[in-house]
Amino acid sequence: MKMVSRTDIGKVRLVNEDRATIQHELGGLSLAIVADGMGGHQAGDIASQMAIDMIQAQLQSIHWGMPVEACKQVLKEAIEHANEKIYEFASGQENYHGMGTTVVAVIASQELIIIGHIGDSRAYKITDDAITQLTEDHSLVYELVKNGQITMEEADHHPRRNWITRALGTEPGVEVDLYEYAWRPGETILICSDGLSGLVDANEIQRIVKSHANLEEAAEHLIQSALDEGGDDNVTVVLLAHDQDSDEKRGDEN
Repeated sequence: MKMVSRTDIGKVRLVNEDRATIQHELGGLSLAIVADGMGGHQAGDIASQMAIDMIQAQLQSIHWGMPVEACKQVLKEAIEHANEKIYEFASGQENYHGMGTTVVAVIASQELIIIGHIGDSRAYKITDDAITQLTEDHSLVYELVKNGQITMEEADHHPRRNWITRALGTEPGVEVDLYEYAWRPGETILICSDGLSGLVDANEIQRIVKSHANLEEAAEHLIQSALDEGGDDNVTVVLLAHDQDSDEKRGDEN
């Protein structure tokens, strides 16, 4: 499996409140996390860094031989633990009251990906002919779309499109969305902050990823596309490519 992570402060913000991490080897699995922080007094970057650090630390016990449901439970508990700690930290310091972060955490094997998600950062699966959003935004405009009050096209340009309805660390407890999906050689997983998905059309994201054989170049092109569209937010992308070569090598070794 090939993985790459890129982030940029953008053209408007004074601080990059996005954080990301990738871990190629986690008990025979791979791990990728993106978090987009929020809150004044640089609280957002503290929240997102705390989320990344604590979730990654809590996941070090997982391994390839675990049942899928056990992996999902460990992921859920790791995100819930981070929520409690960030909330406690923010509650104890006046400057940090109300700080929080989104999170998308992906655990990947060669056959399956498991996702834990809160907020409006997203995970996508990209194939040769399609891009599929794998997570459901916890946002005001997504609620309006689900209720039939606005269309997805209207949501992309809604003045309150950045208002999220669920975040990590803003309440004592939080509900974690968990997903599992199969994936195959030739497919790519993208996780990103809304600095990308809010500015660059999904079809354009798919075109960029599939037009680059080199994963690093694809990530750089995605970042540049968000900057070209105004770059009014921090932008972070992580790409995971299902590498057929490594599958074949593993088969030769067996």
